[in-house]
Amino acid sequence: MEMPSLATRSRFACSGLTLTEVVVSLAIGGIVFGGILRGYLQAARRAEWSACHLAAHSLALQQLENVRAAKWDTQAAPPVDRLVAANFPETEDLLDVPVAGTNAVIATTRVSISNVSANPPLKLVRVETVWPFGGRLYTNRIATYRAPDQ
Repeated sequence: MEMPSLATRSRFACSGLTLTEVVVSLAIGGIVFGGILRGYLQAARRAEWSACHLAAHSLALQQLENVRAAKWDTQAAPPVDRLVAANFPETEDLLDVPVAGTNAVIATTRVSISNVSANPPLKLVRVETVWPFGGRLYTNRIATYRAPDQ
């Protein structure tokens, strides 16, 4: 049996990976995997924030529709004005978003009504829904003008 030559032996010695190459490739793979995981988590958190934002906006719109439905008739005998802030107390509602475990989000909705003009009669209606997310408070605001029913 013949012994392999020195050239053949050195070619076999160079064909494997060194420990340094393996460690560097694992480090690069870990960085890439960490970046992908971080991107996924940020996208999931942003989607959750967006769901809360849309649910809070829906609550504000619902309250605005309640205000728009209030009777305000200046030509009735006697005149009727149910468009006052006292008729729309502050409410706390659960945001209608899919929740897992105990991460339910409670939103507070406030209505403010102010007179803009007496002649012609006009009122400014503002609805705010405040909700927490990630340790911060966010506010959805809607404003509109309202004239009496005619």
